[in-house]
Amino acid sequence: MPTPAAAPAAPGDWMSLGACQDADPDLFFPIAFLGPAQQQIAQAKAICAACSVRTACLRYALETGQDAGIWGGTTEDERREIRSARTAPPAFPRSCDAGPRADRHRPVHQTPGN
Repeated sequence: MPTPAAAPAAPGDWMSLGACQDADPDLFFPIAFLGPAQQQIAQAKAICAACSVRTACLRYALETGQDAGIWGGTTEDERREIRSARTAPPAFPRSCDAGPRADRHRPVHQTPGN
């Protein structure tokens, strides 16, 4: 099983090893996302799920902005979500969103002479 390199995946490095090579290319480029296209998408994803270069394929699609088709077992919308998650600012812990907590503001008892 090929291991994806840390550098960007070049198409020639992994495409010829893809499980999709023996499938109809149209299967990976549905023209809709409803109705019969759902079955087409499921079939394409099933092929991707068994592919040894799925990770390299997905990385290539993300790095080159592939907007159409099924790549690395993901739809266009799923890749948009991945890209958004990568560029979204980090979320603060929930405790930071709740405002000051009562136990953080205990009165300080001073002794006379301080």
